[in-house]
Amino acid sequence: MSHPVLIPNVLCKVETAKAILCVIEGEEVWVPKSQVHEDSEVFERNHEGTLAVKEWFARKEGWV
Repeated sequence: MSHPVLIPNVLCKVETAKAILCVIEGEEVWVPKSQVHEDSEVFERNHEGTLAVKEWFARKEGWV
């Protein structure tokens, strides 16, 4: 299993049953909950910290 990609200074603004809306470097990005790694500090509304996501998703979003 690949290591998660860590994205610092993330704020979760909105949470739905399947995704979270995060502010990453000033941009709002929907992140499917299925792609959030268990080590993430951000996984529900009003959480702030380091977002940990699966590597393939981070590549798709251009974060790595």
